[in-house]
Amino acid sequence: MACAIALTAVSLFLSSVFSSPIDTSGNVRRDSVPTGYESPPYYPAPPGGWVSDWAPAYAKAYEVVSNMTLAEKVNMTTGTGIFMGPCVGQTGSALRFGIPNLCLMDSPLGIRNTDHNTAFPAGITVGATFDKELMYARGVALGEEARGKGVNVLMGPMVGPIGRKPRGGRNWEGFGADPTLQAIGGAQTIKGMQSTGVIATLKHFIGNEQEMYRMTSVIQRGYSSNIDDRTLHELYLWPFAEGVRAGVGSVMMAYNDVNGSACSQNSKLINGILKDELGFQGFVMTDWLTQIGGVSSALAGLDMAMPGDGPIPLFGDSYWGSELSRAVLNGTVPVDRLNDMVTRIVATWYKFGQDKDFPLPNFSSNTDAATGLLYPGAVFSPIGVVNQFVDVQGDHKVVARAIARDAITLLKNEDNALPLKRNDSLKIFGTDAGTNPDGINSCADKGCDKGVLTMGWGSGTSKLPYLNTPQEAIANASSNAEFFVTDSFPSNVNANPEDIAIVFINADSGENYITVEGNYGDRSAAGLYAWHNGDDLVKAAAAKFSKVVVVVHTVGPIILENWIDLPSVKSVVFAHLPGQEAGDSLVDVLFGDYSPSGHLPYTIPRSEDQYPSSVSLINQPFGQIQDTFTEGLYIDYRHFLHANLTPRYPFGHGLSYTTFNITEATISVVIPLQSEYPPTRPPKGPTPTYNNVIPPASEVAWPENFDRIWRYIYPYLDNPAAATSTAPYPYPTGYTTVPQPAPRAGGAEGGNPALWDVAFSVRVKVSNTGSRPGRAVAQLYVELPSSLGLDTPRLQLRQFEKTKTLAPGESEVLTMELTRKDLSVWDVVVQDWKAPLNGQGVKVWIGESVADLRVVCEVGRECRNI
Repeated sequence: MACAIALTAVSLFLSSVFSSPIDTSGNVRRDSVPTGYESPPYYPAPPGGWVSDWAPAYAKAYEVVSNMTLAEKVNMTTGTGIFMGPCVGQTGSALRFGIPNLCLMDSPLGIRNTDHNTAFPAGITVGATFDKELMYARGVALGEEARGKGVNVLMGPMVGPIGRKPRGGRNWEGFGADPTLQAIGGAQTIKGMQSTGVIATLKHFIGNEQEMYRMTSVIQRGYSSNIDDRTLHELYLWPFAEGVRAGVGSVMMAYNDVNGSACSQNSKLINGILKDELGFQGFVMTDWLTQIGGVSSALAGLDMAMPGDGPIPLFGDSYWGSELSRAVLNGTVPVDRLNDMVTRIVATWYKFGQDKDFPLPNFSSNTDAATGLLYPGAVFSPIGVVNQFVDVQGDHKVVARAIARDAITLLKNEDNALPLKRNDSLKIFGTDAGTNPDGINSCADKGCDKGVLTMGWGSGTSKLPYLNTPQEAIANASSNAEFFVTDSFPSNVNANPEDIAIVFINADSGENYITVEGNYGDRSAAGLYAWHNGDDLVKAAAAKFSKVVVVVHTVGPIILENWIDLPSVKSVVFAHLPGQEAGDSLVDVLFGDYSPSGHLPYTIPRSEDQYPSSVSLINQPFGQIQDTFTEGLYIDYRHFLHANLTPRYPFGHGLSYTTFNITEATISVVIPLQSEYPPTRPPKGPTPTYNNVIPPASEVAWPENFDRIWRYIYPYLDNPAAATSTAPYPYPTGYTTVPQPAPRAGGAEGGNPALWDVAFSVRVKVSNTGSRPGRAVAQLYVELPSSLGLDTPRLQLRQFEKTKTLAPGESEVLTMELTRKDLSVWDVVVQDWKAPLNGQGVKVWIGESVADLRVVCEVGRECRNI
């Protein structure tokens, strides 16, 4: 989340004199959620350390935490305050043990607000590649750059929002509107990032599907995403479970409520689901300024508060810091809860080897100058070197270009209008082909739509080290191109019969703290249409030229109906959000050096009313919004199939310059599904055991001759002895210190390890039957039987594989594995995953999109082409 949110919070505070949802006890009032959606309490917080892979790191952490003072422990859990260091957030330190301030930085596509970094393609672009190797390679490159800058925790990948709301502002930061695509993209990114020793952050947990009204402030409570248990598990939790299974080191909570309880202190989500059922071993952090209570969030399982400030930033106040010290001294927060918080953070630091030669931050996210304030939020701050301008790009532009190129999705190509020839007569239209005339990084956090759209806006962005525009790349590839970099069709354009018009249009969105052209993060004003009258530009070109190619840079689906069927519109290319390599990656495909191999990571509708009404944006400036997910599992293609609606382009669609056959499919049993439910989970291993006696109050007394930084958040108390009051505390309903029974669906990181037993292996032969080289994506969808007794989407993506580049006539055999979980539904009564016995009745469909299925396999029968 952006530091700019601080200014928003201040303005909201000033507005509170007119309307305040604060009740007489100082809590933010919430509206009643619909019956059946209440979030139940789940206490106490389960301690970490019981998973064998983490045991060595926890053992190291135990040795340190056992010897920490109360002040050092609180220091590790609490951010130092907004603008109180070089990073967007930093913890306090424990220097006696060699633990520095931990640096936390955005973003999922590059290191935000710094220099000499790569601006990678956005998550939605990565999803469109359907390429696991590229997903991993981008993760490695992100990790290498973060480490090179001294970033301990890089805040990505994003798998929530999933794209429930097509207009949602931050859908583009994730990998697509499907839980499996999100899960694989997220897991591959995590593995790549953390292979470099950088801690990944999986976010936002959970249900943050709209930008407007997401935040709780002094004037309004953030909306409540009301999600039933089955939908939560099968759709929104699915990619988080895979990320935890991949070993992610940290998870960031969302701003909104879920089922009436704020995510940052929702004990069911954090304690019950994330830490107990999914066995998460790392630490849980807030999004920036989303913490709304101190004791309540600690008891609910929160481990780290970012950036540390209380309800109003830059006041030097905190819900934790000295207040957490006070709460531990007076017994309100149990010592064992604080010990677990700190142990999780320190163990994660050890787990990824950050105790060995990990660099300190060598940059500032606050200024581009070489020297400046070390603590800008303090105003009265020491001055020193803040930027060393370390170049961390390496050869990462190669990965960035490969992703941008392999994501390019060819939706339409009549008369083989593409690829172009080098000597074709080209007329290029649209500002989206060019650069931002004010400078490529002139708009803070990309909060404008000028020039080619490389990424959306908000904290999920990074500065461009350079920008390779389509205009530049086309000019380099062709000596017969004329450019009209305007969004108004010129009246003096001459159209000859041999001319080809290439029209560039885009659609933008971003995070709510920036408004762009009337869009409050979500596409609230633009809807699902191209920006800057893009439809009119295409129609004008189509009226004058006999051959038109439309290139679209977009954050998500747009409505194409105003021009898609015009006779002269021959080709439509979705280039998504390509990052710094926007031009050459596109030219690689336009001129046929590579065949397009991207596929849609979402559905493109014919009209917005094809979606269920429940996924519309909710605009309610007063009172808490109750956003109830009444559509359940039926979002995106699941909805279109369920409602028997034909979209303009289906999920997974993508054409090539060649053609492919999928043949010789086989399905074989690997581990038989001999029971409907997984075998009994393994028991938890041991966890660290501490002396949980309340420490001496003197441990949080101010050190003698301590040089305080104004507004910096410290763990110390002016009068520690007065903090030992034993006055009764109004604990949350259902609070207990008695451990809960181990959830039957748990047992390891991600859940019961038997869920990932490979039940079936599917092999297919993919052959290039055309005349040009190309890559194909085999998409595997599962159809579950009615015998499970639940209303289930007809088809669900569960695996995919991408071929290498196949020469004409060349083939490759792809293997796709299906796990027990892939074939299961969530049983809300038993609270476990239920699969059809022996896989009976399961159908497996393979094709090149959800609407282009070529092969069907059934258990116990031979696969057949259809």
